[in-house]
Amino acid sequence: MAGKPTRVAVLDYGMGNLHSVVKALEHVGAEVVLTSDPSEIDAADKLLFPGVGAMRDCMAGMKLAGIDTAVKKAVFNKPVMAICVGMQALVTKAEENGGVDCLGVLGGTVKAFEPEWLDEAGAPIKVPHMGWNETHFSQPDHALWQGIEDGSRFYYVHSYFVEPTDTSLEFAHCNYGKPFCASLIKDNLFATQFHPEKSHTAGLQLLKNFVGWKI
Repeated sequence: MAGKPTRVAVLDYGMGNLHSVVKALEHVGAEVVLTSDPSEIDAADKLLFPGVGAMRDCMAGMKLAGIDTAVKKAVFNKPVMAICVGMQALVTKAEENGGVDCLGVLGGTVKAFEPEWLDEAGAPIKVPHMGWNETHFSQPDHALWQGIEDGSRFYYVHSYFVEPTDTSLEFAHCNYGKPFCASLIKDNLFATQFHPEKSHTAGLQLLKNFVGWKI
């Protein structure tokens, strides 16, 4: 007899179309609720914290919906996955818009890509970093990377990246002009700069691993 499916709360705070995240999680077997309701978040087995757009707008949306408090509470009692701006929102401060205070769950700064950085062909990089790029794992034996080859290509769309205070938390890195942090992990908190829901086979495997992640 099959067990009860893992219930994942996808945080909805009015930023962007979350349809692809919800569908990808359902595809890998999760029961998904799209919500900003604290009781729904508390009742879920796991939490997925997405993010798109400008950091100032995202932080304002989070505070208005009470998501900032929900995330800070959840990181102490259940597995949490953050994606793109969701990952950036976890650290202390973002350089965007002249400086934006973030959630401060992890130490770090969100920095802008520098257009004078050069790509492999010696040309200035294009900002935003948009498209598929190889991603290399710092802890390749971790359960979250099972079934995914080191160097797999994931899909990125971003103009900013996280520079963590504690570099030991870097879970994966990518190169775009210079190496940058592509993923962070601390205990039950897992974050990716790339979009697994847009990354086909490797992305779906990663979401499947998260849904099945035991900590």
